Amino acid sequence: MSVSERDIVAAMSKVMDPELHIDLVKAGMVKDIRVDGDKAKLKIELTTPACPMKGKIQADAEAALKQVPGLKTFDIEWDARVRSAGGGVGAPQGQAILPQVKNVILVGAGKGGVGKSTVSVNLAAALARMGAKVGLLDADFYGPSVPLMTGITERPVSPDGKTLHPLEKHGLKVMSIGFLVEADQALIWRGPMLHGALMQLVRDVRWGELDYLVLDLPPGTGDVALTLSQSVKASGAVLVTTPQDVALADVVRAKQMFDKVHIPVLGIVENMSQFVCPHCSKSTPIFNHGGGHKAAEMFKIPFLGEIPLDLKIRESGDAGVPVVLSAPDSPEAQAFMSMARNIAGRISTENMRVAVKLPVIG
Repeated sequence: MSVSERDIVAAMSKVMDPELHIDLVKAGMVKDIRVDGDKAKLKIELTTPACPMKGKIQADAEAALKQVPGLKTFDIEWDARVRSAGGGVGAPQGQAILPQVKNVILVGAGKGGVGKSTVSVNLAAALARMGAKVGLLDADFYGPSVPLMTGITERPVSPDGKTLHPLEKHGLKVMSIGFLVEADQALIWRGPMLHGALMQLVRDVRWGELDYLVLDLPPGTGDVALTLSQSVKASGAVLVTTPQDVALADVVRAKQMFDKVHIPVLGIVENMSQFVCPHCSKSTPIFNHGGGHKAAEMFKIPFLGEIPLDLKIRESGDAGVPVVLSAPDSPEAQAFMSMARNIAGRISTENMRVAVKLPVIG
């Protein structure tokens, strides 16, 4: 019995994307079908290289192909193409000033000291490790820590006196105000100066083509956070909190700010979730446990993951190598990788829903 391309399409039409709740053919994920007698080859193009549901999609696709009458062997090539949120970063006049950046991810927190920059750096590194093109912008003007956490000591260069090349390390394109001022220089700037400098870092850096630009916001809901939130057409914001109940009040303020500027909150990350003893492996909830879960339930938004309080994370940050790269097989790195997959999955799901005009699933 001969097999046709139509048979392969019919089989893939029975495979559902677990997050989009539509089949792979309708989602435009099935490409390059080639049939030769009783053999078939095809490509499945995921919506992100960090797809959290690849295992499920692969198992379902293989099971469907095994049911095709007459098909003896098949080969699936896996690829990924990150979709755009549409519009990138918008200037007040509506013109895109970052047309080559597909998705902007804001990482924010209602207060300082919750490890927001650690989450930002490891999120960016995790996405890059999984094959995405990623940039990292340190927008925390009063406490820029990205230079230390990435181990970058060079200064950016300007080829034309007007624009800057981002610095590159760990597979990332990186920019920070910390690269442009002395390490011991305090920035005593008022709102208009902050706004101008911040928009220069966004607009005048030659980011090139990126799948994701991760923006590490300053803590709270002040001038810098508001400026970015109002100027950037972001794919969404990630809120970082710690486990104790008192952190809920800070999450409330941050969530309200993003709601007011119409930026969707992708979910909540609970950092410093629990301390794991390096000697006996016993877990101790130093800052209580479950605050992030409670906040996610309160706002009916996804809980994106728990990050442990661990010495490796601090040591890696101080050494300038994110833990997802310095200890990729460690439980700490795997926690960040899982978080990154969840965030990428949320973004690609929302982008695809807009592209194929699907209703929001409650």
